[in-house]
Amino acid sequence: MLSLAVSLVASPHSEIPRAWAGHAACAWAVIFALLSLYWAAGGMIGGEMLGVEIDRLAHRRDATFVGELWAAFALKIVAATLALALVQPWGRRLPRRLLLVLGWATGAGVTLYAVANFVQHTLIAAGAISTPAALGTYAVPWHLALWDPFWLVGGLLFLGATRDFQTSRPSLA
Repeated sequence: MLSLAVSLVASPHSEIPRAWAGHAACAWAVIFALLSLYWAAGGMIGGEMLGVEIDRLAHRRDATFVGELWAAFALKIVAATLALALVQPWGRRLPRRLLLVLGWATGAGVTLYAVANFVQHTLIAAGAISTPAALGTYAVPWHLALWDPFWLVGGLLFLGATRDFQTSRPSLA
């Protein structure tokens, strides 16, 4: 099923230029990075959509939490750079095997994270398991409707971009 989803995201036989998945994965990572930057810099809007504990830490400006937001921002910028390395000519100068390992690991990790969260949040919404206090009931619909699908899209975009990179010529031309 996952290979079908990746095929739909970026088919190597598609008329659409192969680089679109990498550019879209970069945009996805930049959007996420900007959200982390906004919250790290003191922005308060949207924290309640993530969970009770996150919203509380954001309002208190907890130093550890703010540090984690800055680290998340940096990591997401690295992910955006990885996505571009998979589709830009300068990426061909980097070790191909390293880009493949990082691309597949990023795509698989983000996709699995999205699926696991979606399953957990669906079980919470269905009443099959209790809502963690740190999450709160207000955030569950936001995760199901926005965050979990957004993570899934990002994972599939990285998988598609990596597959396109893997099936492309390894030369610098």
